[in-house]
Parts: sequence; structure tokens; C-alpha cells
Amino acid sequence: MESANSNMASARVEVAEACGEWFVRIVADDEELTRSFDLESFARSYAEGQRIRLGLAEFKRL
Repeated sequence: MESANSNMASARVEVAEACGEWFVRIVADDEELTRSFDLESFARSYAEGQRIRLGLAEFKRL
């Protein structure tokens, strides 16, 4: 059985730009979710909210 700390250690939030579109990928609890945004500011705001929700120190910009 995995501990809660090992699950949180694998959680991450990533922000990337491709072809003029911004993507936020959230990986947590063995699941992956990707959202797309037209504006960088919206993507960064969403990523920041997810970072706080997951208790992470930072999110990654790829």
C-alpha cells in the first residue's frame, strides 16, 4: 500500500505552449488531466489554482 506522501510526491502541474494554444497538465492520484486555453494568463491562473489545491510548491513551465 502506498502512503499519501508518495502519491503527493508524484503529483505535478505543467504548463506548455504549442501552436499558439496553452495547455495545463495535472498529474495526481494516478490520473492525468489536460486542459487547453487560448490565453497564457488563463492557463497560468488555472495552473496556480491546481498547484494550491494539490499543495505543491510550484508548477512547471515546459
